[in-house]
Amino acid sequence: MKSSYLKPLLPLRDIVIFPSMVVPLFVGREKSIKALQEVMKSDKSIVLVSQKNSEIDDPEGKDLYQFGCLSKVLQLLKLPDGTVKVLVEGEKRVKILKHNENSNFLTCEVEIVEDLNVSKDLEQLASGLIKKFERLQVLNKKDLSEGLNSLKNLKNPIQIANNISSNLNIQIFEKQELLEIVDLKKRLEKIHSLIEKET
Repeated sequence: MKSSYLKPLLPLRDIVIFPSMVVPLFVGREKSIKALQEVMKSDKSIVLVSQKNSEIDDPEGKDLYQFGCLSKVLQLLKLPDGTVKVLVEGEKRVKILKHNENSNFLTCEVEIVEDLNVSKDLEQLASGLIKKFERLQVLNKKDLSEGLNSLKNLKNPIQIANNISSNLNIQIFEKQELLEIVDLKKRLEKIHSLIEKET
């Protein structure tokens, strides 16, 4: 029996958060700000889930994907205009079991989803992906930022997959698909085909 956790939820527009990635977010919706204030009082951990349609202003459970990322708030800054800037770090892929419509903010029950089929054999596939991804960045005339340097230093196929997934120039639903592929080998293969397609 997997254990489930009850956590505040923050719906995201136009971004998918992956484990081990650190990302700044600007949060303006009242419910989302309340959810953040709540987690700051305790363990700073919150579930970040992408909306299926970014236009919806007050999303409910049905408007959100079923997989998200349990994340830690590293930093929270209130801006003069009432919005909040947060720096979040993705920690674990989670599956949402149940949404609770709390009046002040969204909460959900989640279970942690660990990567499957993780093996030493995948290190070669993963390091090959780094090279392909670098070539793609050059083709795209992307400034090879510090992101790529940190990517070069990664050896762990899980982290490599998360890092490239996060940085691929693809649609939100495609990123969400990557987040939902629990089998690491299949995820690396899917990333490979996405890079090939874009190259």
